[in-house]
Amino acid sequence: MASVVVVGVGPGLGAALVRAFANEGYTVFAAARSASTLPPLDGVGKGGVVPIDCDATAEADVERVFESASKAGALEVAIFNAGAFVRSSILETKAAEFERCWRVGCFAGFLVGQTAARRMVEHGRGTILFTGATASLRGGAGFVNLASPKFGLRAVAQSMARELGPKGIHVAHVIIDGQIHSERYAHLAGERGPDSLLEPDAIAAQYVALHRQHRSAWTHEIDLRPWSEKF
Repeated sequence: MASVVVVGVGPGLGAALVRAFANEGYTVFAAARSASTLPPLDGVGKGGVVPIDCDATAEADVERVFESASKAGALEVAIFNAGAFVRSSILETKAAEFERCWRVGCFAGFLVGQTAARRMVEHGRGTILFTGATASLRGGAGFVNLASPKFGLRAVAQSMARELGPKGIHVAHVIIDGQIHSERYAHLAGERGPDSLLEPDAIAAQYVALHRQHRSAWTHEIDLRPWSEKF
């Protein structure tokens, strides 16, 4: 038996990641601030899904999630998919708002990555994946609350990859460059054309592929974007 932890599960990409790894036969712990209120996931086959409440900025909560996962089987994959964003001018951004976005988007990633790594090092294997964004590479006007934590999260991923690779731990950073398809943004698909938005299940398939990579050809960073996205 083996387990997977996905931190930051919502109805979009988070749910797709849970489904993808559950269908690979893993017991997946779906962690979110209110995971107990998430609707049942459709399309889950071989593995099991365990919703678990977690404030990813609280060290004790993160530890509890991974302790529960370890009891279900050796930890194979940990995914950090959490984030918070409020679009705001630098002239109007409140300090508390900026700090909250950083804590959810970067500090929480550190906690999840560190806690996962401590368990994986014991077995000499595992995969830790971080969800990035266009803002991981470019700080746009009005996006200071997103760019700062995403820049920081990328740095955490790079440092971890260099330290943990020789210990058998594959650390990768996935840049999501474009809008993810959801009910909220369905109108954009109609305006831009077929497959113009990133499909959550297609993204999740790439996370599974990263985990499957042979260590002689590990990818540290990959960017995913639809054909219509300019870059």
